[in-house]
Amino acid sequence: MRQSWTDDRLDDLKDDLNEFRGETKSEFAAARNEVRAEFAAVRNEMTVEFAAVRNEMRVEFAAVRSEMQAEFAAMRSEMQVEFAAVRNEMGAQSRALRAEMTAGFGQINERFDRLFQAMIGFGGVMVASLVGFIATQL
Repeated sequence: MRQSWTDDRLDDLKDDLNEFRGETKSEFAAARNEVRAEFAAVRNEMTVEFAAVRNEMRVEFAAVRSEMQAEFAAMRSEMQVEFAAVRNEMGAQSRALRAEMTAGFGQINERFDRLFQAMIGFGGVMVASLVGFIATQL
């Protein structure tokens, strides 16, 4: 059988609904507060972790930077030594080549001098022969 809605029953229903609404509201508020607290905790934890990562990266980058500077300085020194050795070697070879060329040109100059003397001697002989030939023909 169906019961009819009386004022007392409606008042009880209204009170029950109000109580349920209040409980629901307070539970949602508690859930919101819990979520906010968790997000705040995660945010703080992330901030701390990111700061630690940043510091670690700074230290590592500084170490790499120092290591690179030391390596570049060592390479620069090594290159200076090697370039100086190459310069010395090239200078020695250049001086040796110059001395060899000077000796070679000295020999060529001697040959030209002998050729010039031979030509003068031959020219003198030709002139004397020509003078002798002309003198015998007169």
